[in-house]
Amino acid sequence: MSALENRAILHVDMDAFFVSVELRERPELRHEPVIVGFPSGRSVVLSASYDCRARGVRSAMPMSQAIALMPQATIIEPRHGAYSAVSAQIMNYFETITPLVEQVSIDEAFLDVTGSMRLLGGPVAIAHKIRAHLAEKLNLPSSIGIARNKFVAKLASTHAKPNGLIVVAPERTTEFLHQLPVSAMWGVGKKTEEQLHALAIETIEQLAEEPQARMIQRFGEHGRSLHLLAHGIDNRPVQTTREEKSISAEHTFANDISDLELLEEELLRLGHRLGQRLRAANKAASSVGLKLKYQDFTGISRTRTMAMPTDSSSTISQNAIELLRRMTPLAQSVRLVGIKAERLSDPDLGIQLSLDPIEGKTREAERVADEISQRFPDSGLAPARFLRPKDK
Repeated sequence: MSALENRAILHVDMDAFFVSVELRERPELRHEPVIVGFPSGRSVVLSASYDCRARGVRSAMPMSQAIALMPQATIIEPRHGAYSAVSAQIMNYFETITPLVEQVSIDEAFLDVTGSMRLLGGPVAIAHKIRAHLAEKLNLPSSIGIARNKFVAKLASTHAKPNGLIVVAPERTTEFLHQLPVSAMWGVGKKTEEQLHALAIETIEQLAEEPQARMIQRFGEHGRSLHLLAHGIDNRPVQTTREEKSISAEHTFANDISDLELLEEELLRLGHRLGQRLRAANKAASSVGLKLKYQDFTGISRTRTMAMPTDSSSTISQNAIELLRRMTPLAQSVRLVGIKAERLSDPDLGIQLSLDPIEGKTREAERVADEISQRFPDSGLAPARFLRPKDK
């Protein structure tokens, strides 16, 4: 237990990541309200500056609602390739601090710096070093929480936002946790929160005071986990590998689409995005899934297994397009289309050399484009087939 007691865990969370990346190219908007998302009522907010958040704008909110709340905001269309490239730069830097890096999402990660302190100083010094590097070298703000375990470090970084640092010393863990509502806890969604409130449990302190046996009786093993977290107990290690079973991307159209050509064009874009993410994660997919959501919100999905695993954007797109063509004629107009790359594996073990020289050249071109995007994230590099007139 002494090793766990001496752990130093950092949770690094980039502030309004998509917005911050866009502001590097448009610094004149740095003190203006900004929303990243497609400017149509059917799309949703991907990220918003903090002044927009103060007015109620949040991620996943319909753009129509966000614009109504903040009509003066500048809307910037997302560039997922740029975000992935910058994310790779960030995670690569983290690995120069410690080999124990667990990437949680595109813009946040846990770092176990216990073994790095002899060389780099205490966890606070390391956190200051990280924040300075991200600000000075990448021109990006970040917030960091420091604690003995992942659960408390994550909560601390949330309270450090925006652009701050909070340390929760081991002896202050209970004091920090018990001031928070139960909704702040991992594993407490809306339904669980309502169930806890029905038991007159509204704060983490009240949850900690409950007998563990009662929590187990009411919630099963989940109740045991919640009770341990309420006491600040979280022994999970920082996991350096997070095996993803699938990677997906989808798009909601501003207006319902029945034009097959437009649907295929969007599948090309989604396939390009998925290929980038697969190559960044060093994964190959053995199957591709296609998802359609119709105008009446009903949905349909189809999956096909490919001849061999691939990380090629063009191959993924083409397989998705073939699935779409097999589903025609469409039952209704389409409001949402998505692609999922499934059955992921190590590409070095799965991808075979193709007899088709064009396919080999295509994969090589995609990898070169990835390298350029990583070195120059703001280049806006994209396949030429995407460069079509806006009013076509």
